[in-house]
Amino acid sequence: MRSEGGMTAPLHDAHPAGPGRGLPDTQQGMRRRNLARVMHTVSAEGPLSRAAVASRIGLTRAAVSTLVDELIRSGLLEELGPERPGRVGRPGSALAVSGRGPAGIGAEVGVDHLAVCAVDLRGQVRSRAVRYGANRGRSPEPVIAELASLVSQVVAEGEGEGLWPAGLAVAVPGLVARDVRTVVRAPNLDWHDTDLGALLPQDLPLTVGNEANFGALAELWLGDGTPHDFLHVSAEIGIGAALVVDGQLLRGTRGFAGELGHVPVHPDGPRCPCGGRGCLEQYAGEEAVLRAAGLEPGEDRVGLLAQHAADGDEAVRGALREAGQALGIALTGAVNLLDPEAVVLGGALAGLAPWLLPSLRDELARRTAGPACPVSVSGLGSQGPLLGAAHSVVRAVLDDPAVVGERA
Repeated sequence: MRSEGGMTAPLHDAHPAGPGRGLPDTQQGMRRRNLARVMHTVSAEGPLSRAAVASRIGLTRAAVSTLVDELIRSGLLEELGPERPGRVGRPGSALAVSGRGPAGIGAEVGVDHLAVCAVDLRGQVRSRAVRYGANRGRSPEPVIAELASLVSQVVAEGEGEGLWPAGLAVAVPGLVARDVRTVVRAPNLDWHDTDLGALLPQDLPLTVGNEANFGALAELWLGDGTPHDFLHVSAEIGIGAALVVDGQLLRGTRGFAGELGHVPVHPDGPRCPCGGRGCLEQYAGEEAVLRAAGLEPGEDRVGLLAQHAADGDEAVRGALREAGQALGIALTGAVNLLDPEAVVLGGALAGLAPWLLPSLRDELARRTAGPACPVSVSGLGSQGPLLGAAHSVVRAVLDDPAVVGERA
């Protein structure tokens, strides 16, 4: 499976300024922007004829044909044959994004699992590999070695389907430096200043990002009716948040925005691995809820809690109500300060939403200064960070397809 390292590293940011943003304002830059416009149009609305693409992006049919021919030669678009009958005039050849060629490789490091997937330019997951096992307290080297083995497995499976990796994006439960390689701090893994670029294969362009950020981008790109202004909250053992404003991820000056799990809910509460006390994670993280419910943690913590709650276990339901209250308290500050259009619950929270939402919504409505902020549940669930990572690589290709052409 082809894996040369010349591709620009995938962005883990949204693209509000449109396809090809940031390219130089030259004739070559204009060509690259127009290639991106064609790719995004066919990706979003295809199959389309050349004439239909020209109409949508405001270029002449001759100009679009030249761009399309270049994208076909690069293996990014393919012709499906004549359009369906019933149209006026001579039918054109329908264009679609290729199901072969570059793919986005997404990876996730969780406290108790590792996961990798390959997503093609059509947005389809073509290969996936998962390993379950505790990563907390382990040094980064063996964990990342296992992750690299899963990446190799997924890349090899993709090769059999005509795919090659355009880049690798890794979601981690911690703070990531602006160099998008270094995990500054991951309290629930006990990792500090870990350069993943030095531990992963050097032949793939690499981006490392916070798992909540990737989850929010997945919700933005793949969610059903998700607004362009929302606060995304996700959880496993830790709790993270990400803010999307006008379709763009707000990362903060150092890239550390969104650490909702370490907002104090009760300042004199139990000590947190971050060094503080009474953090939200100590009340609404998976392990905290299990402790409050009197249950022993197992491999599927969310499934265990959901099953007991569905069976009417009052201890579990009470623990989930209290977790919802804590979430409501922590979210109140964010909602009052940022005024998002909506709050979206993802990750483990999505699976526990029936028992969390009532108390969360009550707390939020009682404490917010304005009208209550709508709270919805992500349909992506725990898959959000992994899908967001893979799709960030795909979008990097759509945003600058000329780079792939230069490598072809």
